[in-house]
Amino acid sequence: MSMIPSFFSGQRSNIFDPFSLNVWDPFKDFPTQISKENSAFVNSTRVDWKETPEAHVLKADLPGLNKEEVKVEVEDDRVVRISGERKIEKEDKNDTWHRVERSSGKFVRSFRLPENVKMDQIKAAMENGVLTVTVPKVEVKKTDVKAIEISG
Repeated sequence: MSMIPSFFSGQRSNIFDPFSLNVWDPFKDFPTQISKENSAFVNSTRVDWKETPEAHVLKADLPGLNKEEVKVEVEDDRVVRISGERKIEKEDKNDTWHRVERSSGKFVRSFRLPENVKMDQIKAAMENGVLTVTVPKVEVKKTDVKAIEISG
């Protein structure tokens, strides 16, 4: 947890700084494949993972890509793999580039899901550069509780 420096005493205060770079990363322990040559694009490929009562939902920001350039695959039982490629824009000899900041290359992100999912019912949709992968959860049966009379 990062602390905000005090403007008056030059020391750190006890106030939590929500904009600190020292933030817990829930994806840090999940297997992710990154190659050095494509790390700029991969690092900009952000994925949110939320769990609802009905499903696990993964949302990936993939601006500039269409659904034909993205793959969603299931591997090794409960691993969802999202991959794709953003190609370099074709250069014209008459063009003068002043700045190139948009990254290109291949990316692969893999996420191991818990055991309570229906991997055979995964759905994926892409809209406005956002890929949404929905993995339904197995319905948890409510256990019937029966009172047992205690004899005496």
